[in-house]
Amino acid sequence: MADPIILTEPEILSLVRKAQEGDTQAFSALYDHFFPQVYRYAAFRFDKEMAEDLVADIFLKVWQKLHTYSERKGIPFAAWLFRIARYEVIDVYRSKRETVEVSEELHDPDEMNRADTNAKRADVLKMVRDAMDQLPRRYRDILQLSYMADLPHSEIARTLNMREGAVRVLKFRALEKLESLLPPEAHGML
Repeated sequence: MADPIILTEPEILSLVRKAQEGDTQAFSALYDHFFPQVYRYAAFRFDKEMAEDLVADIFLKVWQKLHTYSERKGIPFAAWLFRIARYEVIDVYRSKRETVEVSEELHDPDEMNRADTNAKRADVLKMVRDAMDQLPRRYRDILQLSYMADLPHSEIARTLNMREGAVRVLKFRALEKLESLLPPEAHGML
């Protein structure tokens, strides 16, 4: 291939207008001018053979869609051409994407991804809520501020107007009482 043709923007637009009228020589000049850039763009993403095929597809698409380009829209021809190139690259990625079959026997160690986890979680949550409803109000307040609001002991103490040491003691007692209110099967789930 010869050295790339360097064209100014007005020369490019002139060639585009001629090519839109069917002048294949004008399109050939555009091809020669933009080929190195388009090829580098494709070759960066794919191997040499795939890049060559992709560049041919890109310029074919440019030729087919050339009638839709309008310089009055304010989009430079190079930007319009590279939009086509970008979409062609995306299409190749989509078509080349391999799908992998996942065995039915594959075990996912992450408990949160299992279908029955949500049902178990809902059951445990109901058990905990029922047990929390049976707690004295001060125990319930401390547990909710500690675990639901995620406040440190110092903030809980300020909120409930008590000493931080008292919060620790009440939290410990509240947890003991909550555990005694939960059914034995719930102990291993928490």
